[in-house]
Amino acid sequence: MSLPSIQTLYDVTEATWPHAGAWNEGGFTIRDGQGGGKRVSAATLAGPLAEAKIETAEAAMRNLQQPLLFMLRAGEEDLDAELDARGYEVIDPVNIYAAKADALARDDIPRTIAIPAWEPLRIMEEIWAAGGIGPARIEVMRRACTPKTGIVSRFNDQPAGTSFMAMSQGISMVHALEILPGHRRSGLGRWAMHRAGQWTLKNGGHTVSVICTQANDAANGLYQSLGMSLIGAYHYRIKPE
Repeated sequence: MSLPSIQTLYDVTEATWPHAGAWNEGGFTIRDGQGGGKRVSAATLAGPLAEAKIETAEAAMRNLQQPLLFMLRAGEEDLDAELDARGYEVIDPVNIYAAKADALARDDIPRTIAIPAWEPLRIMEEIWAAGGIGPARIEVMRRACTPKTGIVSRFNDQPAGTSFMAMSQGISMVHALEILPGHRRSGLGRWAMHRAGQWTLKNGGHTVSVICTQANDAANGLYQSLGMSLIGAYHYRIKPE
């Protein structure tokens, strides 16, 4: 089985990191993110650009008291150009990686270094909060499809990091991988991804995927070093206040 297409991974992203509500307005999918970040609140094109009304989408986002924010995916270059002409600025270009789960899974993962746990433990919430991942994003995790799990990373018998993952279409996606500053460069991110491969296989899946911003050199380096393939990308455009 080959790795999934970028369009499939867009769908997996939606299922594993979901909005609180969505509907079609003006030819765009409008998302109610309830403070859960760009991915769950950005509008996306829902049909032909010629039939879309950007002003209608903008009004819907204003009614939600959300930033005027659009996600631009592969093949949406014309919309990207139109938003650019309207003064929208590019923000947070993102890479999406994937690998076969059996290529990531290992049987020699130290028992306490990457521990699956769900519901989120208090220590997981504290580590996420230290990295700017607050209660609204925890609620995104609670809304996510199943199966899903968190992973507690430990080092020298201390809590050192955490992450979240959920599976859709046999593809798990890792989100919110956060390692405490004092424990970085200890291999914890690598062990967490090996555990992700193992967990995916145990839950009947076949592929592990992950998203990171293009500006995050450390994360991009980690996923590339693990042999994960860059499948595609997306970015946002936001209207300055």
